[in-house]
Amino acid sequence: MSISPQVFENTKVAFAAKTDGDLQQAKVLFTLMANNRLVELGSSLAISALQFHLPVAPLFRWTVYNHFCGGETFEECKKVIRQLEESNTGVLLNYGVELKETDEDFDKALAQNKEAVEFASGNKAVKAVCVKPTSYGRLALFEKIQQGTKLTKAEQKEFERVKERFDELCSYAASKNTALYIDAEESWIQDTLDAMVEELMSRYNRESCVVFNTFQLYRWDRLAYLQKQIDKAKTDGYLLGAKLVRGAYMEKERERATEKNYKSPIHANKQGVDEDFDKAVALCLENINAVYVCIASQSEQSNLNAMQMMEEKNMEPGNKRVVFSQLYGMGDNITFNQAKLGFNATKYLPYGPVKEVIPYLIRRAQENTSVAGQTGRELSLIKKELKRRKGC
Repeated sequence: MSISPQVFENTKVAFAAKTDGDLQQAKVLFTLMANNRLVELGSSLAISALQFHLPVAPLFRWTVYNHFCGGETFEECKKVIRQLEESNTGVLLNYGVELKETDEDFDKALAQNKEAVEFASGNKAVKAVCVKPTSYGRLALFEKIQQGTKLTKAEQKEFERVKERFDELCSYAASKNTALYIDAEESWIQDTLDAMVEELMSRYNRESCVVFNTFQLYRWDRLAYLQKQIDKAKTDGYLLGAKLVRGAYMEKERERATEKNYKSPIHANKQGVDEDFDKAVALCLENINAVYVCIASQSEQSNLNAMQMMEEKNMEPGNKRVVFSQLYGMGDNITFNQAKLGFNATKYLPYGPVKEVIPYLIRRAQENTSVAGQTGRELSLIKKELKRRKGC
């Protein structure tokens, strides 16, 4: 099999499960999201509405929520999961609630994640459960630890409870033979999280790869960190789980670096990000005996590069150690064409109560406006498919 550079142009495969009505709705949504000012205004209004407890959930449900999320419950998600499975596509399940502050909320997130693991263990289409660290502990606590500031006795107990939550979830996931993808966060708390995840990988990734860390390659230091982690896993005799992404907090990171007068952790330009992402993929594939990798990218070129690297190394498309993923609601031309060729294609599928998931949806809309050409590409593909269906 020789992989053509035109592989992602096949919109018939990409949108096979979409009706004309689905595509028209998506066209309207991405047209609105292409307007940066509208996204900025809408995000501000939504945040204010949430603060004042105004009923904005219904509006979100019938627009961005239905497009980017699987549902409020596992039962609602089942329909989406079945549709994806029919296209030979798996799911990375994510409880899309974030930025909580109380132990009650953190314990609730743990319970929810354990339910997700239970659900995943009985549904072969669910390939992993994604976990957001700030749903298990306070951001301010993680930041204080990273700064090296001495914790009070109460804070020490609080952090012990955070680690206990993670350990309880990993132990449960291991017992259910289910993978956990730990999301990355902002650079000013990431070192704290990395240390926890490294310890969990060393403990639970001996026989199989249960725990995955996330490497944000828009940071200029992450490629070297990935190499260090591969070396450590080899030396200590465990499997490295690596989810590769470009990153989700670019503007926030740069603004904070300017405000606090330190060197930005973000690459100076897109070329640097793209090069490091592709190098990270190559590094994982070169060390595949010690690594399980999830290549999570909306970039057609990076996905094509990864697929061609696998081909050059005589790796089967369905190699169990390599998973590809795009966001549910985007990148269908990548996902479903990969699935058709036999690659392990998945969708990152958030779920949860509409009101609770709104912060995630706002962030998703803001990210799309910051990635040059992303929304425009989605629109052009939708229009191309609608035109093809009309026989034009």
